[in-house]
Amino acid sequence: MEKTQKRLIFFMPSMEGGGVEKNLILIANYISKFENNIQLITFDNTFNKFFNKKITILNAVKKKSKNYSKYYKYFYCLCILIKQYFKSKNFVLFTFQANIYALTLSYLLKFRVISRSNSSPSGWGNNFFKNIIFKFFFKKADCIIVNSKEFQKEFKKKFKVNTRLIYNPLNKKEIIKNSKRKINKKIYETNSLKIINIARLTDQKDHLTLLKAIKIVTNKIKCNLIIIGYGVNKKNIINEIDKLKLKKFVKIVHCKTNPFPYLKASELFILSSKFEGLPNVILEAQTLKKYVISTNCPTGPKEILMNDKLGSLFKVGDYKKLASIILDFNKNKKKYQKSIKLAYENLDRFDYELNCKKYLILIKTYL
Repeated sequence: MEKTQKRLIFFMPSMEGGGVEKNLILIANYISKFENNIQLITFDNTFNKFFNKKITILNAVKKKSKNYSKYYKYFYCLCILIKQYFKSKNFVLFTFQANIYALTLSYLLKFRVISRSNSSPSGWGNNFFKNIIFKFFFKKADCIIVNSKEFQKEFKKKFKVNTRLIYNPLNKKEIIKNSKRKINKKIYETNSLKIINIARLTDQKDHLTLLKAIKIVTNKIKCNLIIIGYGVNKKNIINEIDKLKLKKFVKIVHCKTNPFPYLKASELFILSSKFEGLPNVILEAQTLKKYVISTNCPTGPKEILMNDKLGSLFKVGDYKKLASIILDFNKNKKKYQKSIKLAYENLDRFDYELNCKKYLILIKTYL
């Protein structure tokens, strides 16, 4: 009798349009070219249109759901997962979010889990009991995937768990294609240094450091900063812009499904995060041949930028150093062209086909 192939269930309860969502969409759509029995459990249907129609999407609600907390979404989606378990136990779960919750459930119900961790453990806090719980359940995963070498070392040191390194897949052709779409309104002033930041408006992304640096820069040169994103800190950031008298120089643009025309129109991309995993947005900026300045935060930027060879790094929170790098870039743009060129040439390690194929090979070993 022929053995029935296991279902593959992707699990990401709360989708907000960040880098993790981009990776999930790219990976799930690629896998769906080779595997048929695929499901996705997520809370609402906001991002359904981006997934291959072969993927069966199990939504908790059929509309956008901003008013629900992420923990409510986790709980509701875990209930959907339990329902699927009792329909048929013949599946492998691939978690992109709520990893510990899913691993706890798998420990109780005994199903297999591939877990993808997305951001550095240094940003998870240092609660003693929490770390013990994490260490216990991470060891129960069939496989844990991380997306940078530094991340892999951190995970091993903190949780004594081996992980599998697979870089984020970068679809350069799609980024370049989408960057050619027109923006209806003027976003940058003529003859100003054009700076962009694309990030959720949260504490992790540390926009206050970026704004303090821009304040110093505007006292010396003409520049414009576009911040693309949304999140809980929007009011705080607007207040800081007012406080620093930066209204003429800084604009906040609501999160875009296609931010690439804005990125293409800029000269300089800045990441001011306190921690990351492997920030897609740096790779996207390099794809469009923009110079990158980033915090040397754990993890990812240093690895992508090869220790300052392919961009500039500054210490987390050091707005004076950031301002200094911005001013030097403006003064010596030709000097930085070599780094921009080298950065583009070194994107092959993040190649879409190469890294998606690694995911496919790994998943096939569990199906």
